[in-house]
Amino acid sequence: MQKELLIRYWRENYEFKEKEIEAFRNIKRENFVLKELEHVAYEDTPLPILREKTISQPTTVMIMTSALELKEGDKVFEVGTGSGYQTALLAELVGKSGKVISTEVIPELISFSKKNLKKSNINNIEIHEIDGSKGFEKEASYDKIIITAACKDFPPSLIEQLNLNGIIVAPVGNEENQMMVKAIKKENNELEYEFLGPFLFSPLYGDYGFEV
Repeated sequence: MQKELLIRYWRENYEFKEKEIEAFRNIKRENFVLKELEHVAYEDTPLPILREKTISQPTTVMIMTSALELKEGDKVFEVGTGSGYQTALLAELVGKSGKVISTEVIPELISFSKKNLKKSNINNIEIHEIDGSKGFEKEASYDKIIITAACKDFPPSLIEQLNLNGIIVAPVGNEENQMMVKAIKKENNELEYEFLGPFLFSPLYGDYGFEV
């Protein structure tokens, strides 16, 4: 089975925690892709969803998820709900005592992700139709922040809304090339960086993105 082959590949090549692999095993990726692509849901490749956007390949999703070092009870802010798949993994890992606040600017993706998450019976999630690059003051502050689209830099408003020693993960760069960057917030909004390799993501919409 393709799903188990992926897990075996990760165990041999990555240092994902067992609870992260279990979350991947529990969340059905086929619930988050287009019906006609369900048969390739576990190929390690991005797949088209709606409005020329994609669901990231499983390995990329796992690298970002693992970088967040999620704990039970964490409050997570996600910029770019997309199909809801990454959102579902985050929600699974923070557990019932945790919460995921996710934002999306494309109305069709909001409907699509809500339907997918309902199918997967996940309830510790809120989805808001706003420009997530500005953050969401009403629910701040956050333990972890993830941006699932290419951005020029970490938006300052997100750093403000991140807790001390909180983690932010995003693909940072230009429209053609990005580096996956993990940063830990220290005193005075200083960031401690870790670079996780080159990636290619769809551009972020909004004030801190490339598209309006």
